[in-house]
Amino acid sequence: MPEDHYFTAVPASDGERRTLHVVLAGRELEVETAGGVFSPDHVDLGTRVLLRSVPEPPATGDLVDLGCGWGPVALTMALLSPAARVWAVDVNERALDLVRRNARRLGVDNVTAVAPQDVPPALRPTALWSNPPIRVGKAALHELLGTWLARLTPDGEAHLVVQRNLGADSLHAWLHDGLGCPVERVASAKGFRVLRVGRPASAE
Repeated sequence: MPEDHYFTAVPASDGERRTLHVVLAGRELEVETAGGVFSPDHVDLGTRVLLRSVPEPPATGDLVDLGCGWGPVALTMALLSPAARVWAVDVNERALDLVRRNARRLGVDNVTAVAPQDVPPALRPTALWSNPPIRVGKAALHELLGTWLARLTPDGEAHLVVQRNLGADSLHAWLHDGLGCPVERVASAKGFRVLRVGRPASAE
């Protein structure tokens, strides 16, 4: 099932892991991936659109990749902002294991890969980038985004990439009208929308 990567929790064995050549933060790199995580064979199109559309991440502070998979977004943040603390968050332990391995492989020491329940309660990100798990369903997605957007610092911003055919425009409307967030579409390419979102007014 295409949704399996959201729930598979067991780290891959040595024989299941494989290397992948990618370009992140303008650099040609070799990373490890495995089956049972999101887009194991390449940097997916939505993530590429996101990474082309976001501003430079803040140089310091806490940065979050929500739904990190094997880590293309978190690793990009870490490479671009080596003095920041990057939190790679996913429910999939295999994905988190791959992020840790890839951070070591690339020599970046500012990435912490954790399950949502292990994120420090006091964490307040200045930037959150996400290719969110749309297929978990609207209710679960709204709960996820509502929780995390409320944690942003007052001047913090989230950038979300969502496929137009999977409800990008309705999500835009819910973020503004339902959650009370300032939201703007900052890019549209290859059937994807990139939304820049501030924290909800209720979090002020």
